[in-house]
Formats: sequence, structure tokens, C-alpha cells
Amino acid sequence: MAFSIAKLNRLPKEQRDPIYRQLLPPSIFERFRIDPRTLTNEHGEPVVQGVFPPDENFACVEVSHRLGDRDCIFACQVSLDPFMHSVSLDFVVINDIFAERYNVDVDELGRDTLFGTRCRNIYEEIRAMEDGLAPGMVRPGLRLLREFVGCLERFTASIGLKTITLGALYYHNAILWERYGFTYFRGLKLMQRIHREFQPGGALYERLDGSTPFRRRGMEGTVRGRSWAIYDGVLLDAFGEDWDPPKMYKMIGRDYRVNTFPDQVY
Repeated sequence: MAFSIAKLNRLPKEQRDPIYRQLLPPSIFERFRIDPRTLTNEHGEPVVQGVFPPDENFACVEVSHRLGDRDCIFACQVSLDPFMHSVSLDFVVINDIFAERYNVDVDELGRDTLFGTRCRNIYEEIRAMEDGLAPGMVRPGLRLLREFVGCLERFTASIGLKTITLGALYYHNAILWERYGFTYFRGLKLMQRIHREFQPGGALYERLDGSTPFRRRGMEGTVRGRSWAIYDGVLLDAFGEDWDPPKMYKMIGRDYRVNTFPDQVY
């Protein structure tokens, strides 16, 4: 394949940076008083940073409120998916850094939970869940995902590609990406099965037995509730298989109108 992210990274800074800057939602600059020309905040600090390895197939851009902040306002990493000939969104993080923080990313000893795969901080997870957050969130978001998808499409088009791919780390991520026009390369049948089995009498519904704070009856009715139960391992208990992040994709300008949770409440 002629194109590569590494080649883009090796461009002169004055050519490269405007291309990657397309990934940044414009409303962030106004909301957090960041100069879009100098990329500095009102204190003169350079708060827009990028990582562009000249020999690697990825690039990352990040926006902070102040230098040294624990959490960023926005960060995303993109790479090239050679199989799909697409831009791969490796991750995106959007934080309301003025809102309360929930330390779900570290346990009581300060060790990284690795998204709950190595260990968990149950106390902080319960706090986050009861305050309306979904799994994996350390702060509320900024409701910028729709705007960001537009930015991602413009970036993809500007480098001559037509497709965006990503992995949905959590159930609620998959549902949100559905809302913004994505469909499934892998995982649609699992998502449909999850919806079916959360109906009264279904295997997942029956596991909402109050055995943990994340398996309460009524959680089947919301995206966040289902996502917490799945994060807590309800799929493994019901099906003998754990959550396998779906692979999703979107063609630029196309909305596939997939909805695996009809009449959903987030």
C-alpha cells in the first residue's frame, strides 16, 4: 500500500500538523479558550500536543486545559488498518475536566486496572455508576462525539481514504457508534443476542439477580445498565463467553442506521 501513517508523520511540521488538527473538534477551542492559531490557552501554555513517530503506523493528538493536568480534555489515536484500507480509530477520550473524577482506572493501591482486566476498584465503579457514568469513564464527557465523527471523516477524506474502522471496547461504545452511522464488520450477532437475552425471561435478564451492585433488576432497560452488567461478567455467567469487542466500520458520508437496542434509553 502506497499510503502509510508513517509517511504522513514524516511530512514537514507545517504540512503535517494542519492535517492532524482536523481531528480536533472546533468547539473545544472556544469552550476552553484555546487559541486555534497558536494552540495555547489563556495562560500562554501550549496545550495541544501530538505524537507522530516517523517509523510507526500511528499518531496521537491530545488537548489539555493546563499543562500538568492529570486528565486531558481530548485525546485520540489513529492508525492505518491495512486489511480494511481504512483509518483505524484506536481510541478517543473526551473528558469534562471540571467535573468530579472517579478513580475507576486505578485500584485502592494505585495500580492501573487496565480497563478492569487486571483488577477493579469496586467502590469507585459504584460511585461512577450511581452518578450516571458508563464503564471505563473517569469523568463525564462533553457530548462531542457527533462533532468528532465529522472531524474524523474530514481527516479520512483528506488523506485519500474512504473508510473508518474501530473496536468498541464496551457495550455502550458499540451502541453510541451505531448512533453515529457505524455498522458491524464483526459482532452484530452478539449485539442482537444481547438485546434478545435482556428481555424478560432471557438468560441475561435472569442474571440480574442483585448478586452484585452491577446486576440489579431494571438495568436491562438502559444502555448504561446493560454495559455495567456486561462489564461485571454477566455474559460469561450466562453464555460461558466474555465480551468480545465488536469490530465496526463506517464509509464516509454514509449512515448505516443500525440499531441493536430499539427504543433505547441511555
